[in-house]
Parts: sequence; C-alpha cells; structure tokens
Amino acid sequence: MSAQQPPEIDTSRPHPARMWNYWIGGKDYYEIDRQVGEQVAAAFPSVGDVARHSRVTLGRMVRHLAEKEGVRQFLDIGTGLPTHDNTHEVAQRVAPESRVVYVDNDPLVLVHARALLTGRAEGRTDYVECDVRDPGRILAEAARTLDLDRPVGLVMFGIMGNVVDDGEAYAIVRRLLDALVPGSFMAFNDGTGVVDREGREEAIRIAVEQGSTPYVVRAPDQIADFFAGLELLEPGVVSTSQWRPEATPFGMPETVDAACGLARKP
Repeated sequence: MSAQQPPEIDTSRPHPARMWNYWIGGKDYYEIDRQVGEQVAAAFPSVGDVARHSRVTLGRMVRHLAEKEGVRQFLDIGTGLPTHDNTHEVAQRVAPESRVVYVDNDPLVLVHARALLTGRAEGRTDYVECDVRDPGRILAEAARTLDLDRPVGLVMFGIMGNVVDDGEAYAIVRRLLDALVPGSFMAFNDGTGVVDREGREEAIRIAVEQGSTPYVVRAPDQIADFFAGLELLEPGVVSTSQWRPEATPFGMPETVDAACGLARKP
C-alpha cells in the first residue's frame, strides 16, 4: 500500500480502482479495499480471473493498434492504478513516439500517475483527473497532448459499468467517438453476467453496500451496441478471455464474465 495518504483520499470507503488492483495482485490499495475485495471474491469467485484477463487483453489490443494499425495516440479512460504493461508501456515498446493520455477519478490514481506514468522521451504521457460522465472536459484536456485531427485509440476497459443508466452510457461513448477522426479505434471491455449472474449481482450488492460505486452488468449484445457505426475487427464481441488469446498447449481459455471488442471508426 502507498505510504502517502493525501487528504482527499477517503480510506473508509472501497474504490473500484483499488479493489481491482487488489484482485490482480497489486499492492496499491487500502485495508477497506482488501476487506471488501475479499467479500466480493467470496460471492463472485471468478472476479480475479475477470480482472487478470481484462488486463492481458488490454495489452493485446494496444499492441495490435500500435503494431498493425499504426496508432500513435491513445486515450485511456478509467485507467485504474498503474501496474505492469500499462498502455503507454505497451504502445511505446512498439513505437517510442506514442502519446498516451490517462483518465481516472480516483485521487490515489493521480498520485501514482504523476510518479509512474512518465513515458519515454520520444513520446509523451499525461493524466486527466475527471469522471467519465464529463466527456467534453476529457476531450478538451486530452487535446493538450493528443492531436484530435489524427487517429486516436480510445481505450475504455471496465469503466462504463459504472454508468448505470443505459442511455447515458451510450451517449457518453457516442460523444467521445464523434470527436475522433475516421481511422480511430475503440477498445472496449466491460462486465457481463452470463457465467455467474447470481454471484456477480451479489458481489455488486456487497460492494455498493460498503460504499463503493454502483455498477451494472450488461449482456454481450448490449456491449455490442457500444460499437454501433464502427467496424468490428475479428473476432468481434467475445468473452474477454477469448479475444485473440496467446497460443498455449491447453487450448482456448474458459469464458469469463466480461465481454470486449476492438473496432475502427470508418
């Protein structure tokens, strides 16, 4: 856990970014995050698998965009706490000149972002402390680092479930996409309830009861609706564990309670 405890951080309530860090084996969380994270995992045992597969799939999508699509700018909204293979690290290993803007609303993420998300000299990283519900401000502040007249890779992993109203959630994503030029991409991932809906819903109830942010799971076809008007890359909208997984002797990974896709703006 971080030795710093800035006054604006409420350590009496769990935060999704810090619980996520706990589930993927990180160290940047507080005792309340561990306690509630364990209660959530007891109700929804596969939450750790969801978190880990989401992380590695994010890396695969960013690497694809940098290697195969020539994307050199990324807007990562809901970035969470820095860990291994952050978006700028993956992108800048391929293209050191890549620019990345991170967006999150947890003050602890801001503390770590300033210290760790420094990028390479050839490229640039920046951090915006903002809620996803304010896409206008996100775009205005991202434009200090990114050239929005050139293609951008929009990364939205595990964030839109925090916007529980469907209409508002779709409108936010549409506002962001409308500001990006053709040839931009969106990498999107969020929770479902197709494997263990009962466990997932109980986990959400526990987290919210303990003071965490409300969260809603959406069916895969609802997640597919976020890609309306875009050109989905193969294999389309699939379980997050099954988006172009690395080859192993054990075959395709099992389905997890999250769905994702990567698409191009025509």
